[in-house]
Amino acid sequence: MKIESTDFGRITINGKTYSHDVIIHLSGKIAKRKKKLSTKEFGTSHLISKNEIKAIYEKGATQLVVGTGQYGHLKLSPEAADYLQRRGCHLFAEPTFEAIDSYNRSNEQKIGLFHVNC
Repeated sequence: MKIESTDFGRITINGKTYSHDVIIHLSGKIAKRKKKLSTKEFGTSHLISKNEIKAIYEKGATQLVVGTGQYGHLKLSPEAADYLQRRGCHLFAEPTFEAIDSYNRSNEQKIGLFHVNC
């Protein structure tokens, strides 16, 4: 699994370009992010709820790499961060262009969440 590039509104993974936020599962499967789980609770998809993290987290994951958007606007709620910490899953949250490098270089059992807009 290789993330090749990002630009405002898109991300390219293994030669395919996506124009929406993506989740990369432990298996390498790519899925569209379910923003509704956070929007329902906070009225915005720029703050990730515990419910959304519970839907993303997979048993055995030791790392969650979050691309926070081109300008770093995506954040995790304290409850979401605590949920990961209690499961021994380390969080790396960086602007998407930096998170791509972190994801590609990591040898951990990792999940990726990449926000492709602001």
